[in-house]
Amino acid sequence: MNPKTGNPKKIIWTGFARECLKDISLYYTEVAGPGVSRKIRKQIFHATRHLIKHPESGQVESLLQGQEQEFRYCIAGNYKIIYTVVEENILVTDVFDTRQNPVKMNKPDRKQ
Repeated sequence: MNPKTGNPKKIIWTGFARECLKDISLYYTEVAGPGVSRKIRKQIFHATRHLIKHPESGQVESLLQGQEQEFRYCIAGNYKIIYTVVEENILVTDVFDTRQNPVKMNKPDRKQ
């Protein structure tokens, strides 16, 4: 934690979360154009930057309870940004399209 503010120092994206964001970006570039893709990425990054000052503002993700860490989420458009607070940082582990069946979030092939 930042000693002056008590907030996490930085946001770290897992490889899996980066791949999810890349897939979202490529999809929207193809179907709606680069402008729409940039707008969606911007919304997602804005939501994660908010977590630096308010790390516990996201709701606890009930579908991921029972894990070693507590996972929370924030929403950006149609996307649920899954994260956890690890030591001094926010760790973004997944960007999940809320239009999908939520049980997919627990599938073994979704690497957290």
